[in-house]
Amino acid sequence: MDGGNIMDLFHRGRPVRVCAPMVRYSKLAFRCLVRKYDCDVCFTPMIIAADFMRSIKARDSEFTTSKTDRPLIVQFAAKDAQTLADAACVVSPFSDGVDLNCGCPQRWAVSEGYGACLINKPELVKDMVRHVRNQIDNPNYTVSIKIRIHKDLRKTVDLCQKVEAAGVSWITVHGRTADERHQPVHYDAIKTIKDSLSIPVIANGDIKSMQDVEAVYELTGVDGVMAARGLLANPAMFAGYEETPLQCVWDWVDIAVEHGTPFTCFHHHLIYMLECISSQPERRVFNSLSSTSAVVDFLHSTYGSL
Repeated sequence: MDGGNIMDLFHRGRPVRVCAPMVRYSKLAFRCLVRKYDCDVCFTPMIIAADFMRSIKARDSEFTTSKTDRPLIVQFAAKDAQTLADAACVVSPFSDGVDLNCGCPQRWAVSEGYGACLINKPELVKDMVRHVRNQIDNPNYTVSIKIRIHKDLRKTVDLCQKVEAAGVSWITVHGRTADERHQPVHYDAIKTIKDSLSIPVIANGDIKSMQDVEAVYELTGVDGVMAARGLLANPAMFAGYEETPLQCVWDWVDIAVEHGTPFTCFHHHLIYMLECISSQPERRVFNSLSSTSAVVDFLHSTYGSL
């Protein structure tokens, strides 16, 4: 896929499987893990474009990748077109596309003019998409957006049709409004959006298994599915596993050690992965461990090696 056209993935006759942008979690090491288990496309965590352009330190800490880390989409938070286009130009040699976050509902983001408030600024979003399109030479480089829905779905459809006209490559729809957290996902809304566009649409929200992938695909007719917490709990989900297989746990240990993943991040991922396959007393012990060697010893004694 490296250097190829990511849009070809949408013509395989099955939904494209995507790892969501996740703050602290969808970093290089975790992307390597999910790619081993049939994930087609990975997103970086959301990066604030203005900070990224302002500081070399921010660029080095926020964006790490490798030759095998493809197809890769870099997600930015931005509120003006030139800053987004500048950031896209910096990452374009090392990635397959950029995505504009129009869905983050957190108060800090919205108060800064980022994230979910952008769904109410269709002209600005159009302008941002167009700027990136015009300033990246590679015609195969994608420009996408990730949105939440409005209470009045006509506004969402209008936004999507406007950005489609501006040249957006695809749209990811999290089927909740900015105010909704754990309420059921509005798959009917995702279907309505899909039916009103001719570009690919990716469904996001509460996808925890391959059964969910199939069900959402049947319900909505989307071109892809994006998972976040489902993949944290089971990074092998897209390969059809019901719960995290032991092989995947040990793969994570190897990959994290190889990448020098900080202990807290390494440990947090394992807490998520082991949640469904461990007992409460085991979890209590595991959650209190404070070194990589203690974690490896615990895994060997509790689950055995492969």
